[in-house]
Amino acid sequence: MIPDPANLAERLEATYAAAVHDVLRGMGHGNCVLPSGIGPLDPSRKLAGEVYTVSGHVDNTRDPHETLLAWTGLLAKAPPGKVLVCQPNTHAIALMGELSAETLHFRGVRGYVVDGGCRDTEFVLNLGFPVYCSFRTPKDIVGRWVPDSFGEPVTIGDVTVSTGDWMIGDRDGVVVIPGGIVQEVVAETERVLQQENKVRTAILSGMDPQEAYRKFGKF
Repeated sequence: MIPDPANLAERLEATYAAAVHDVLRGMGHGNCVLPSGIGPLDPSRKLAGEVYTVSGHVDNTRDPHETLLAWTGLLAKAPPGKVLVCQPNTHAIALMGELSAETLHFRGVRGYVVDGGCRDTEFVLNLGFPVYCSFRTPKDIVGRWVPDSFGEPVTIGDVTVSTGDWMIGDRDGVVVIPGGIVQEVVAETERVLQQENKVRTAILSGMDPQEAYRKFGKF
């Protein structure tokens, strides 16, 4: 039976990035963490779900109208229920702002991850739309940037991210899960968290930490 993607996203969001990383590493998928500079605007807000990718590049030959048409087209292509992951190939401008965040939020996109900048931070925080970025700047895309591919693999740091992969982000960072093993990863992470709870209960009841590790095989 094919699982409900919304339910799977909720289950994944109920875990945390470090636990998912440990499970992936144990399965031989250790290269799964985006660069440490990419983090949440709101550290208290997790983000989890299936990925849809987009990339683009700086093009200073385009006029403002052209770039805004291209950008709004990007927003229109973002599928509801997914996490939009962007490789803009520039660290000079913001690739998310107030109206864009409101548009994606209204259209049911779960959140946005960009190897680049964000602006209108206060408005985005007040909206509650999860945005993970690498820096903030007032400079926008107008007359400067255009998208060039949708749904194709992108590389962020040394991690290749494909449409159909999954991801979880929290204040520790962003972990990417290959789409073909996401059900197994979520189930195993849930099992690991149950073991962690047993270790925690044992230690808080007075058990020696080394004894707890030996007993439960987890720490």
